[in-house]
Amino acid sequence: MSNLVSVSELSELLEAGAPVRVLDVRWRLDKPDGRAEYLDGHLPGAVYVDLGGELADHAVPDRGRHPLPTTADLERSARRWGLHDGDIVVAYDHARGLAAARAWWLLRRAGVDIRVLDGGLPAWVAAGGALETGEVTAPRGDVHLTDSIVGVIDIDEAAAFPRVGVLLDVRAPERYRGDVEPLDPIGGHIPGAVNLPTPVHLADDGTLRRPDELRATFAEAGVTEGTPVAVYCGSGITAAHTALALEEAGIEALVFPGSWSEWSTAPGRPVARGDAPSGAGPAE
Repeated sequence: MSNLVSVSELSELLEAGAPVRVLDVRWRLDKPDGRAEYLDGHLPGAVYVDLGGELADHAVPDRGRHPLPTTADLERSARRWGLHDGDIVVAYDHARGLAAARAWWLLRRAGVDIRVLDGGLPAWVAAGGALETGEVTAPRGDVHLTDSIVGVIDIDEAAAFPRVGVLLDVRAPERYRGDVEPLDPIGGHIPGAVNLPTPVHLADDGTLRRPDELRATFAEAGVTEGTPVAVYCGSGITAAHTALALEEAGIEALVFPGSWSEWSTAPGRPVARGDAPSGAGPAE
């Protein structure tokens, strides 16, 4: 079953009265708080999800800019969103699914039936979908989340991963090369990592490319069915989107949540620069 839902499929679920909870995950690097835009217009019944406050735990030191929340904290948030056991959950955003995929990855690991709205808010609006304004406060849910470490690797496992599989760095090429680094103290990439920027998985309209197209793109990066693959990005957000694309291509992926924001601040970790996966140098 696909981890995506189309605008027409979501419309049918809502019209049929299915137990669907819609989550609005507005977040961008340049505008992490999307609440104001949410209040101006969102899918009917959608509850706002604060990515920085509810899909990350900033009390965790030395784990990058968006450390994973505990299962207990995520469960409290999910109950605030109105989730119940057995609900179908649909997450969307207004930025090509990058933030919604973070919610998908976290909740899927915790046992929730969650999908991402393919194309997000722009696709809904383009299809003539109705919008609501203002805050939606859902009746408190009672969902029970599963405590799971499946799908996660830590910094030491990320360092060793290129020896056993393909470690994908999904940031922009200039950040991978180390030409620029607008957010973290050091530019470059984890030695051995292969660059495959997130936008290559997206069609012009912001929807995810077809599974056969995704498989072809991953194969060019050395990832085929059966290849061990792990993914990282700047701080664990867009890595979840590539994990979603891999899942749609029929390939299971691991994610390094701390990503470059953890690696670049960890003392003594080597740094590779340039287009080649290798070429390590001492951390600065």
